[in-house]
Amino acid sequence: MSDYFAIPPILGLAGLGFAFIIYHIMSRHNHGDGVVKKIGDQIHLGAMVFMHREYKMLSLFALVLLVALFVSPLGFNTAISFLVGAVSSATAGYLGMFAATKANVRTAVAAHNHG
Repeated sequence: MSDYFAIPPILGLAGLGFAFIIYHIMSRHNHGDGVVKKIGDQIHLGAMVFMHREYKMLSLFALVLLVALFVSPLGFNTAISFLVGAVSSATAGYLGMFAATKANVRTAVAAHNHG
């Protein structure tokens, strides 16, 4: 195997680390209180419920496609690659929506406080 095989996982982990740092910095900002916090929490909850339902349906489609890839001439390696990509993509989407809905209320509070 080539020495370059390790580069994508290393860069992926570096990206996750950077995203965690940015999320941590964002989460320290004021998230408001009272009505603003309540509305932000409701938006976040609604988005998470949507993502859960959406991914439940997508997982059924992905499972069918995974089986189709596995039994096709493309075989086991392609099916596993598809599975890793699908799980990675779903995780990125979920974490992105989670962070975005948490950041939205903080952005609104900062815009109100600092004009």
